[in-house]
Order: sequence, then C-alpha cells, then structure tokens
Amino acid sequence: MVEARINESRCWGWLMQLAELTDPERPWTRRAFSDRHAEGRQWLAARMREVGLTTSIDAAGNLIGRLPGSEPLPRTVMVGSHSDTVAGGGRFDGIAGVIAGLEIAATLKEGATRLRHPLEVVDFLAEEPNEFGLSCIGSRGMAGALDESMLARTNPAGVSLREGLVAVGAGTAPHDAAIRHDIAGFFELHIEQGPVLEQEQRDVGIVTHIVGIRRLAVIFEGQASHAGTTPLGLRRDALVASARFVMDLRQSLEDIRDRQPFVIATVGEIHIAPNAPNVIPGQAKLTVDLRSDNAAALGAWTDRVRALAGAAAAAANVRLSECRVLSASEPAACAPDLAIQLRAAAEELGLKQRDIVSGAGHDAAFLARVAPSAMLFVPSRGGLSHSAEEWTEPAELGKGVATLFRAVRRFDSECDRARD
Repeated sequence: MVEARINESRCWGWLMQLAELTDPERPWTRRAFSDRHAEGRQWLAARMREVGLTTSIDAAGNLIGRLPGSEPLPRTVMVGSHSDTVAGGGRFDGIAGVIAGLEIAATLKEGATRLRHPLEVVDFLAEEPNEFGLSCIGSRGMAGALDESMLARTNPAGVSLREGLVAVGAGTAPHDAAIRHDIAGFFELHIEQGPVLEQEQRDVGIVTHIVGIRRLAVIFEGQASHAGTTPLGLRRDALVASARFVMDLRQSLEDIRDRQPFVIATVGEIHIAPNAPNVIPGQAKLTVDLRSDNAAALGAWTDRVRALAGAAAAAANVRLSECRVLSASEPAACAPDLAIQLRAAAEELGLKQRDIVSGAGHDAAFLARVAPSAMLFVPSRGGLSHSAEEWTEPAELGKGVATLFRAVRRFDSECDRARD
C-alpha cells in the first residue's frame, strides 16, 4: 500500500482559515443559519472545487463535495463532520473533521491511488444547538430522522425549520430526499473534547460507542412578589425550586459515579422571570442535558429527572408546569469492521491508540442508522471543548488525518469486492 502522504501544513492552514471566519465580537463563533456560517460554507465549497470535488447541497442542508471513484461502484465512502459552532465554541470542534475530509480528497487528487468508490466530503448542517432547538439537523435528514414536527419548529423570529432549510440552499425538495442508502462506510474525525488521550499520552482514540442524548424542558411556576415584604414561609420562589432540583440531580449522579452504565446530566440553561433584583422569581425555565451510552438508562433517568423535579416543586411550594423531552438521540455503536481499519492504520503508522466511548453526541450517531460508521479522536489540550481555549496541536491533528486517510484507503480496497 502506498504510504499516506497528507500535507499537514496545508491541512492546518485550511483549518485556521476557516476558523477565522467568526463573529468578531465573540471568537470563535459560527452558528448554523447565521451569515458567518454561510460565509464559512462558501469558503468550504470553494476549497472543495479547487481540489476537484463537485459540490451540492442536499435536501437536509448538507454541503457535499464528491470525487468520482475509479470503478463504477454504486456505493460511496463518506468522510465529514460539521463547520458550525456553539457560541464562543472554538476552532476545532467539528471543523477538524470537515478539513480532514478535504485533505484526504486533495491528497487523492494529487496522485495517490484513486479510491475505487466515489468519495464524499460532507459538512453536516447544524450539528450544534441552534435557533431551532434541534441538534444534528443535517445528519438526522440523511438518516431519515427529520420528521414533520421537527420541520415545523420555529426560531424566535417565527421562521420554520423548513423555511430555514430553503434559506441555506436545500431547495424545496421533500426533506426525505436526503435519506441515503448508498453509503458503504462513514468516517468522522473529531477532537476528543475530553482529557483521556492527553493524560494517557495516546495519539488517537478509536470510538466504540457514542452516547444518546435527551434534552428536557423543566418549568417551575411560582408567584412573583415583593422581595422585601413577602415572608419566607409565604414565598413561592421558582428559583428556589430550580436550585433544589439542580443540587438533587447532582447528588443523584454522585451516588452512581464510576458505575456502569455511564450516565451524566447537566443543567446549563436557566431563565427566570421577571428577573429583577427586588422581585421573587415567579417562573424558572431550565434545560436538562441527559446522556448515556445505554438506551435503558436514558429512559430510567428521564423518569428520575421528572421525579426529582416534582419533589423540588413540592418542597418549594411551586408547580411543575412542564417536564418534557425536547429532543432525543439514541446511543449508537460504531461499526466494528471500520474500527478494525482505524486500529490497523494507526498501528501501521506506529501511533499509540486506545478504544474510547464518546460522551458527546456526533453526526456519526445518526449516520450509523443507515451505514457502517466509525469515529477517530485526536487529543484535546486540557480536555477543553465548547470553549475559546480548545486546542489540538498541528502534529496531533496530522497524525489523526494520516490515520483516517490510511483507514479510508484500506476500507475502500476491501469493500464491495466480488466474491467467487
């Protein structure tokens, strides 16, 4: 097999150029459906065309660059991730995986043996939370998990997701036109977003499972009243109920720490009303992020969240007016056959590796519903992500891209061979 010869400096330069397309007031920010995201996609499409890819946007808003294969094979090898970020998110999350695909395409075009299969490099739409309150929009669409109720969601301006897809270039084709059944294998490179690889001094992580995620809306209704004249015993403070709920949830998680299956929950968003210094909060709205690599545990802990919220409401003499699931994705197992290719590629390159479970959700979890899917992690400095300080060294990224390139070529050479 020809040695992998990815251009590390070119790959790094592309990544930094795309990262610089950010909201200047809050680096590094390029949220889906924003002007900055559109600008980033224009840049990506131009680079795709420069390296010989034909570009298009599918019915779920995914930007796709396609390189023909050397044989008339019906199935496609796909590599990609996402270019959108959370607010102030960083320069690597998602972006590194898209640039890795672009670098693989460029290296193939420059003279390495062509893939037998067509290669598609994909920038999935809106992997991160966005104004429509739904993550992984593009990969959901490609996997057939984008339904009519999701398309009817509206942003604060009253624009529906269906209209939002049209605005990003998806056109008016039925959304299910994006569903794919021709993907031979999907590969996604991503920063780890955690500290394990760095602490263990490993070059790459081979992902075996991706957690499922449920986001729940919790609303406590109390009574807004004067902060100075309402006695403690008569208060119906929605924020007190929220505080009790958050602490009780944390204690419940502490009680199962280090046990299996893995479960974690976070309350990262709270809005109170009327939100004034001299008024007792009459309403509190919270969003709970619940994750596990086990579907049964997700269901059990959804019930646990409801029970804890109900108990907190009763203790604070307020009403739990809502506790419902906003969005849900199920845990996914990565394809063992593709993981074997990643391990073999890393071993051939002399890299230190380990298997790892992803505690973050990814587009690969949805692609796994329609195709064998694999993920490769590279180290994150300090384990930081969704932060302006997230960082991966150029050499660390280069090792990951070289591993991915070699694994893709190994997979391509073995897949869809005619049997005697």
